[in-house]
Amino acid sequence: MLPPSVAMRLAAFGCRSGHWLQTPLSNLTQCRQLAPSRPQSPPGPSVDISAMLGPEPSEARLKELSRRQPRQSSLLLFPGQGTQFVGMGEGLQKYHNARQMFAAAQKILGYDLLSLCMNGPEGELNKTVHCQPAVFVTSLAAVERLHLENPEAIEKCVGAAGFSVGEFAALVFAGAMDFAEALYAVKVRAEAMQEASESIPSGMLSVVGQAGSRFKYACLEAREHCKTLGIEDPVCEVANYLFPNGRVIAGNLQALKYLQQNCRKFHFLRTKLLPVSGAFHTRLMTSATQPLQDILKGINIEKPLISVYSNVDAKKYVNSKHIRQLLVKQLVMPVKWEQTMHAMYEREQGIDFPDTYEVGPGTQLGTMLKNCNLKAWRFYRHIDVKLKDETEEE
Repeated sequence: MLPPSVAMRLAAFGCRSGHWLQTPLSNLTQCRQLAPSRPQSPPGPSVDISAMLGPEPSEARLKELSRRQPRQSSLLLFPGQGTQFVGMGEGLQKYHNARQMFAAAQKILGYDLLSLCMNGPEGELNKTVHCQPAVFVTSLAAVERLHLENPEAIEKCVGAAGFSVGEFAALVFAGAMDFAEALYAVKVRAEAMQEASESIPSGMLSVVGQAGSRFKYACLEAREHCKTLGIEDPVCEVANYLFPNGRVIAGNLQALKYLQQNCRKFHFLRTKLLPVSGAFHTRLMTSATQPLQDILKGINIEKPLISVYSNVDAKKYVNSKHIRQLLVKQLVMPVKWEQTMHAMYEREQGIDFPDTYEVGPGTQLGTMLKNCNLKAWRFYRHIDVKLKDETEEE
């Protein structure tokens, strides 16, 4: 069955429930065999919603939500790789359904994800194969906290977006993907990206620029520098559009070092190598696309019940085919987060902004929102996943 908060949200839309994993599995075939048809109502001791569920999605309910005034609606943002930290998830263990998620994840992944999140070691948690599932599960567990603290935030949610692997969590929340199948896809994705990363020494460089910064020219110069070192077909390109003059550039390590050494030439204010093992969202991830494409073909994907924005083009997903195509493209295309923020929050002067909740580890998405749209950020709140100190204010 679905976690109750998600099931209740689906019920609020007048639609069908999905399936919550209750049996160990080792591959997607087993996962699909376990999943009953969608109309089946979720058995669950904590919340009985069977009487609330309708047989088909309610278009009337969707239209009603789309007509809501901005201050009567909310948006959810799901973080991506790089936000993980040892101790995350500890503040969610008092929530029964959050514990259920981590228990199910252990069966799907084959290792104790909760222990890794809470106790580390940090080096293991930071590995791509571990941190992507960790951020995915922790983010959806944070939704449970939000549901209990502020159920209206879930019920009035009209849209969501996720950064990189966070898109999978956003799609699960939106009812487009099943939790178990999506987590298995994240597992395959992470393994494929890890393998692609190990083939060529590469990485990612965070860059804060200014009005005169020349990002594309800098990448071109860095590629030319790599050619002088004997590197064939070097890669250096913008991988993430974060906020105005905020970028992540990814590619061969030699190219990134060149950019750091010549940052003044390109009018960069700050540069920092990120603690990741590869050039994600560039063509160096091409070998990872086929495994993800294959696994997505076998997963049941439906049209999201709320608006979910794609990293690839900053537009709303249209249907299941669209989702399958763009989730694969996302591996080798830049994350257009700045453009997504504009798409979600741009409005005429005098129109209010919705409440925004960042669900998951870290507050990076909130920082980016602040840099993209200060007025929208004033209605932002982070749903924490760590255990607060007793002296810390709520």
